[in-house]
Amino acid sequence: MIIVIDYGAGNTANVLRALEKLQVKAELSSDKDKILSADGLILPGVGAFPAAMAELERRGLILAIKKAASKGIPLLGICLGMQLLTEKSLEHSETKGLGFIPGVCRKIPPEKGLPVPHMGWNDLILKQATPLTADLPNQSVYFVHSYFTDVPAAYIDVTADYSIEVPAMIHKDNVYGVQFHPEKSGTVGLRLLEKFVSLCKK
Repeated sequence: MIIVIDYGAGNTANVLRALEKLQVKAELSSDKDKILSADGLILPGVGAFPAAMAELERRGLILAIKKAASKGIPLLGICLGMQLLTEKSLEHSETKGLGFIPGVCRKIPPEKGLPVPHMGWNDLILKQATPLTADLPNQSVYFVHSYFTDVPAAYIDVTADYSIEVPAMIHKDNVYGVQFHPEKSGTVGLRLLEKFVSLCKK
């Protein structure tokens, strides 16, 4: 069972719909026991980092997510969910993150002709291979975000060019993050989710 973590974040319906297309057994839940016994976890998210962390804290989910990851359960953060995997964010105010991957979430620097938020389709550039990156280089996926994860190169798997080299996929051990929306990225996104599910089955 794949658990899509429910903490009031947006876009969960689209994630569940994408998993349904893949005929994957998945459930939206904030039940700590289900999180700890899941085959894999997806942390979605649309919105602001401080509000998201406050809601995870309010629902008592931070410890459950950390325990699940420490057990080796694969975890995939999507968009804001990927940003939450880092140590902290500078969005609005400095806010502590889940701390799975070293780094800081920062605002994308504005550049003429490249408005923020970064919204739309961008090509992916492979930096290092992981179980999720096969068939991804030179594919185009859909982004909507104003902040990026400033993490060491060792944790960056894929980037996209948008005024800076935006980390599009990051990972450390069994924790993975995608800045783009696989559930809105057509066949390419579905293939990525399928690879994550395969990882969860191993």
